[in-house]
Amino acid sequence: MHPPRDEAALLDRARALADRTLGWIAARVGVTVPPDLRKDKGWVGTLLETALGATGGSAAQRDFPALGIELKSIPLNDAGQPRESTFVCTAPLGPELLVDWDQSWLRAKLTRVLWVPIHGTGPPGERQVGAAVLWSPSPAQEAVLQADWEELSDLLGLGHFDQLDARWGQALQVRPKAADSHARTWALDANAQWVQVNPRGFYLRKSFTHSVLTAARNAPPPR
Repeated sequence: MHPPRDEAALLDRARALADRTLGWIAARVGVTVPPDLRKDKGWVGTLLETALGATGGSAAQRDFPALGIELKSIPLNDAGQPRESTFVCTAPLGPELLVDWDQSWLRAKLTRVLWVPIHGTGPPGERQVGAAVLWSPSPAQEAVLQADWEELSDLLGLGHFDQLDARWGQALQVRPKAADSHARTWALDANAQWVQVNPRGFYLRKSFTHSVLTAARNAPPPR
């Protein structure tokens, strides 16, 4: 699938997938459906990237580089609420923290996001795509994100890894991020000693993504 030429084309593609099962989409693009997602947690996102023409891949860039848009699938429960927090990007544990919010990679990733809801908890192929939402943070939302990022980055930068858990942050949280729970990376702790710690990632809280989707559902249709 070639990349979409503009936002409108991308949104048209995403809307064309609404109400389709992941199995139907996989058959259309020639992707094998796994029996479950325990060992294929990123399968849904990869499938949608293929179906929508994303080219960012695993590189440090947005999923649709030419459009400046990030793609995020979001699994919903029966009540239409997010079932889990949403990974945004790896949390730096070194000099990369020494940047302003405006220059942060997290802000760049959240500047423009295509949210694609996924309904169902059964076999992956039976789960269904919902109505996609193209979103940018409002000034109020960005203010909350910035405040969280600055607080969490300060704690990471000062090496307070033991104090920093998922309870910190109003919209953002920092959690371990690795395919293997035994994975370690080097970082300076609060005593300026090199220690091995779990890699960390920035995640959006379920309450925040729920508010984003709720606002989109309640927004008046475009004229």
